[in-house]
Amino acid sequence: MTQNSTVENRIKELGYTLPQVAAPVASYVPAVVSGSYVYTSGQLPFIDGALPETGKVHTEPGGVNLDDAKKYAAMCALNALAAVKSAIGDLDRVTKIVKVVGFVSSHPEFTAQPAVINGASELLGDIFGEVGQHARSAVGVPVLPLDSPVEVEIIVEYV
Repeated sequence: MTQNSTVENRIKELGYTLPQVAAPVASYVPAVVSGSYVYTSGQLPFIDGALPETGKVHTEPGGVNLDDAKKYAAMCALNALAAVKSAIGDLDRVTKIVKVVGFVSSHPEFTAQPAVINGASELLGDIFGEVGQHARSAVGVPVLPLDSPVEVEIIVEYV
């Protein structure tokens, strides 16, 4: 962490720790810089290298519940920020969270994907304030890598 990183201090104030960048689970890199933008690969909610829960998000027993899925989306956002940091060295260089794309592995009857991805959006807003306001997509899918319930990718602008 940069000694005086305002963003990383804010993450700590919110009760989180910026994780180490997650190792890719296939043939890709965690983040790519193009011009003044960083594009992250999809990030799963790894905590210490493991998924906290697997399966589909659903309102019925036996599925991943909405509240937990929302927390996992926030974890994905933190992992995405770790990928951004690995590419540009300091999160204080971020000038805009441009776009968030969230995927929710969900039961066919589950339609609250936006509420799940709010976990990522709200955390980014809490961390960055106005800079964290972004465009977004929240998509339901039948399955995600490693049976993860959620995956998030972000695009950020930086100086």
